[in-house]
Amino acid sequence: MKRAFLPLMLAALFAMTAQAADSYPNKPIRVLVPFAPGGVVDTSARILTNKIAETKGWQFVVDNRPGANGFIAVGTTARATADGYTLLAAHTGEFSVNPMLFKNVPYDFDRDFTSIVMVSDAPMLVVVNSTSPFNNLKDLVAGMKAKPGQLTFGSPGTGSVNHMATEWLVAAAGAKALHVPYKGGAPAVSAVAGNEVVFTVAGLPGVLPHLQAKRVKVLGVTTAKRSPQVPDYMSAQEAGIPGVDASIWVGLFAPKGTPKDIVAKLYKASAEVLSMPDVKQRYASVGGAETTTMGTDPFNKRISSELERYRKVAAQVGIQQQ
Repeated sequence: MKRAFLPLMLAALFAMTAQAADSYPNKPIRVLVPFAPGGVVDTSARILTNKIAETKGWQFVVDNRPGANGFIAVGTTARATADGYTLLAAHTGEFSVNPMLFKNVPYDFDRDFTSIVMVSDAPMLVVVNSTSPFNNLKDLVAGMKAKPGQLTFGSPGTGSVNHMATEWLVAAAGAKALHVPYKGGAPAVSAVAGNEVVFTVAGLPGVLPHLQAKRVKVLGVTTAKRSPQVPDYMSAQEAGIPGVDASIWVGLFAPKGTPKDIVAKLYKASAEVLSMPDVKQRYASVGGAETTTMGTDPFNKRISSELERYRKVAAQVGIQQQ
């Protein structure tokens, strides 16, 4: 009797799972964001969810939970019921930098999360004051080598993805520079505009106002190839800096154990939207980002490889875990 009963139980369970996926979503989907409104992750999440709502009629609530290095939003999602109604929008820092930087991270990507889709990917720009004698990345590298450890660079803080990308760029160039941490990306770019530091690495949204006001100029990007969003700027590879390919991606995640059919439904809806020309243009205009439709397996590999890459950079330049 017990042997006969087990297949019936499994069949009933599969039927219930399929029914849940078929009716999904039948209530609002909450998307947690580890940052305040207006930032790159928040903006990316809102563009995506607003378009899905427009095309499919699904309801979303974007829930901003800033602070504690992203631990609040990411930890809350990790502990949420895995039913597809609590998701996380996060970027490179939460999964490819934080586990390397902090000893006590209250979540584990492999244990706690399922990636749904990489939403967007954007290069970081290497920026100097508009009066700087450096006009491209090659000039900057030559300047750093001429004065080892004397040229200063600002960042949003020690261990930020901007900081790690800059350390990677400098080390790969065989040069040295002096790190000056600030409390956020905007102050770091303002420091360049005010000639407090020589250069910084930042996303396009934080650079654009200063660029338009001609307070700063862009020397290049931190990616291996030129970005289709900002094609005029030299890549790290073109500057003779081997192996550097640092960008800021934004992704959508679900708690581990979320039914595969629901994850697949979320991926399909997201991929359809992210392939639309008007959505592509929207991401390009607000963040210099390129939309992607990278799914679970390749996205997981990207996250894992970047974590190991930044771990090596941290060891190379002597950044200690906090």
